[in-house]
Amino acid sequence: MQDVSWRPGCPVALSQLRLVRLTYWGFDHQSHWGALVVNSDSVTPITSAFRSLYQARFPIRQIRLVEDFAGSDERSMTADNTSAFNCRLVPGSSTWSQHAYGRAVDVDPLENPEVNNGQVDPPSAAPWADRTRSDPAMIRHGDAAWQAFAAVGWTWGGDWTSLKDYQHFSANGL
Repeated sequence: MQDVSWRPGCPVALSQLRLVRLTYWGFDHQSHWGALVVNSDSVTPITSAFRSLYQARFPIRQIRLVEDFAGSDERSMTADNTSAFNCRLVPGSSTWSQHAYGRAVDVDPLENPEVNNGQVDPPSAAPWADRTRSDPAMIRHGDAAWQAFAAVGWTWGGDWTSLKDYQHFSANGL
């Protein structure tokens, strides 16, 4: 992680982060193992939410550490990778992302893109910006994914009133 997803100056110390191994239900309808790095205070909610996703058979393409993508959020999203910790700013700002604290997770970013003023991120996810589309990996208000994170007190970026970040769940709603 050092000098890839974590570096001196990040808002959390390495000692505050934990590696969590999770079982998830893949797009191939098989069980897989993945790993996320999260804040130590997020281990219980994350494991609980992902246990609920697994029990609901909510499909996830992959769960790999952002280090596998050289710390690039864009590369991770384009690969439809579900990820958590990455010491980075909110794009276009000087504010730390909740990912930099290990208190946010992005789930299936291609099927659940960020949409801000008509711009879709990642750009290859443009077809899924149409939320009337039907796809089992698309997160919707009240569905199994939404309920799994709501049950642990985390909120969904798809419920935001300004931009919509359909992949994003966080402990504090940011």
